[in-house]
Amino acid sequence: MAIQLRLKIMMFLQYFIWGAWLVTLGAYLINTLGFRGADVGLVYSAKGIAALLMPPLIGIVADKWLPANRVYALCHLTCAGMLVWAAGASQPQLMFWAMLGNAMAFMPTLALSNTIAYAGLEKAGLDTVSHFPAIRVLGTVGFIAAMWAVSLLQLELSNVQLYIAAGASLLLALYALTLPTTPIVKGLPSRSWVSRLGLDALVLFKNPRMSVFFLFAMLLGAVLQITNTFGSPFLHDFARQPQFADSLVTRYPSMLLSVSQISEVAFILTIPYFLRRFGIKTVMLMSMIAWVLRFALFAWGDPSAFGFVLLLLSMVVYGCAFDFFTISGSVFVEQEVDSRMRASAQGLFMTMVNGVGAWLGAILSGWVVDYFSVAGVKDWTSIWLVFAAYALVLAVVFQFSFSWRHSRPAASAAVTH
Repeated sequence: MAIQLRLKIMMFLQYFIWGAWLVTLGAYLINTLGFRGADVGLVYSAKGIAALLMPPLIGIVADKWLPANRVYALCHLTCAGMLVWAAGASQPQLMFWAMLGNAMAFMPTLALSNTIAYAGLEKAGLDTVSHFPAIRVLGTVGFIAAMWAVSLLQLELSNVQLYIAAGASLLLALYALTLPTTPIVKGLPSRSWVSRLGLDALVLFKNPRMSVFFLFAMLLGAVLQITNTFGSPFLHDFARQPQFADSLVTRYPSMLLSVSQISEVAFILTIPYFLRRFGIKTVMLMSMIAWVLRFALFAWGDPSAFGFVLLLLSMVVYGCAFDFFTISGSVFVEQEVDSRMRASAQGLFMTMVNGVGAWLGAILSGWVVDYFSVAGVKDWTSIWLVFAAYALVLAVVFQFSFSWRHSRPAASAAVTH
């Protein structure tokens, strides 16, 4: 089996697991278990807390001591057990601890899947910039497949979504053992305690441009967490309004949200072109503007004819917002760092996005939702406009703080600066 196909299967399962619960768990917690906005934010913050340390630490293990595919398998085996525990939890604190255990194992796999893919492509003599997006897009397809399955089976407000994710985790743990072994790096000279401890990627903060890049990766990570946490509860809340109670939006909100991931499929394939032509700074700015539009369109959208068009447009711009940030950022890091610290650097990027950023986004967005809620009724228009303003401020500050001069490369070259 060709390495590209094997890596695509890995990506499909990796993001199928996430798609089974990430977008719909918030609605289950609020509508079925009766959690408050702050409770939901706390549960989702588990992902951020785990990502603060686990991706870089596991990345170090994969770089220096144990092949990445074996570490990957152990992580997903642990995920399966934690998700089964979470499916039986009904109290905020218990759910938090169960999802924290899952996150401790799952968050490192996001970076590890990239590491395994980059190493596999490199070993096969394939260009990462040209071939990685086509592999990563299967992760988006897996995410969509999981969302559609959960929605069509009417499981959005059920704990069965967590059991589905657990089964997929177990399957991926077994499949990971069949993937090519990624060689570990031994015997490298160490001139500092940072290198001796394996924290090589931390030296990237000595580069002012990389420091600013990682700072904005963190701040945009907060934005991503907001839409993952409260997008589904927002659409479910239209059922409170009699004229929208039986609309397609309220009956199949996950299927509407999945248009966001379908949009990802289209945008992810444009990344090589945009990175080569415009460079990382312009691509990141495009992402930030797309986030502004994502939230503004949510603010004014509803299940009416015109309002539905606005909701649909919000889903479309999400593809640009997500891909031009997370996927382009990962490729940018791959191009900027030494291959000997590949896993550590990818782990650091994921820590800033899904660690510090996700934790801040989960906690602060929960407070914002509760602030604009009265007797359980949420003022979603105000909530989304606050988030849109935040993304707009990020775009303005990024424009004047990130130093980057892009020169268009030859057709065979990668990203230049």
